[in-house]
Amino acid sequence: MLLFYNFLLSLSPTSAILPKLNVGLPNAKNPLPVTPSKLVKRVCKGDTIDRNFCLQVLTTPEAVAVKDPTKLGTLLMQLGAANGKATLDAYNEMIKKPGSPQTLKALNSCVEAYKYAIQSFKIVDDPMTANYDVSILAPEITNCEKALTDAKVEAPRLYDGNRFIKSYIAMGSRITSILEDQ
Repeated sequence: MLLFYNFLLSLSPTSAILPKLNVGLPNAKNPLPVTPSKLVKRVCKGDTIDRNFCLQVLTTPEAVAVKDPTKLGTLLMQLGAANGKATLDAYNEMIKKPGSPQTLKALNSCVEAYKYAIQSFKIVDDPMTANYDVSILAPEITNCEKALTDAKVEAPRLYDGNRFIKSYIAMGSRITSILEDQ
């Protein structure tokens, strides 16, 4: 199953970081909403999960067709990697702009966190390992956010990207819990 990611950089700041899946519905002008599967509902029900974000991400035809938590975890890791890459690109754009040494230091620390995040999300051969690696990323992203705040960086796209990656991290942790319970 091929997934094509379109990053809608020209739209609102949230869509600049949130990947939109092009699921290839050539004849459908307004596809019907997709009902979440039981597995998707179970993932999105976690205490630390942003339910609306989770449902938005996991109510694509590909995601709701998945009945196996391992396969859903793999899909989630792919989406997290794509999100991380889009956010990393936004950080790299910001680094090119003139700014204070403190701003540059904050942006560079975030770039390093995102490089590690993308690498962790890409370990899709072993979703349990990938999910574990991803779950320990939250403090790195929190440190990134703190550095941005301390440097008084005003970049909503970056803060949105951080919020989204934290949501992917939480969903990855939730998938790990589901896999461990089996």
